[in-house]
Amino acid sequence: MDDIDRKICGLIQEDGRSTSAEIAERVGVSVSTAHDRVRRLVSNGTVLGFRAVLNSRAVGADFCCFLFIDMAYDGEQEAIESLSKHPAVLELHHISGPHSYLMKIRVPDAAAVQRFLQEVVKPLRAVQRTETLFSLDVAKETAVLNVAGDAASL
Repeated sequence: MDDIDRKICGLIQEDGRSTSAEIAERVGVSVSTAHDRVRRLVSNGTVLGFRAVLNSRAVGADFCCFLFIDMAYDGEQEAIESLSKHPAVLELHHISGPHSYLMKIRVPDAAAVQRFLQEVVKPLRAVQRTETLFSLDVAKETAVLNVAGDAASL
């Protein structure tokens, strides 16, 4: 990946609806080159998809929680697959430290968290213990990756 690809990745993260002409103008290449590079970034797996960023409050998923989940090995893969498919689960990370997994969910309210735990998480055979942290406010939330490629941008 060269600097032009990095710039293109940054631009399409900002606005996935950018046209090839807009990208070409911003990175200083021809329209056909911009189009070919975007197509290559998609085909080689660098760009995994294009999606809209929704207002969580507007769609009824404003309550954000982080759950630490301790799991036994027996049934762990089944639990991971089940949790990964659930629409409330935004992220599921296998982590180091005293817990097995860290999961981020968004639901309408605290009652929905309780139902999620009782109906989705705790019935899973591998789940031994959970700890839930409620987000009081969001200072920053993004899926935009740093693609500048230099240590100064870290």
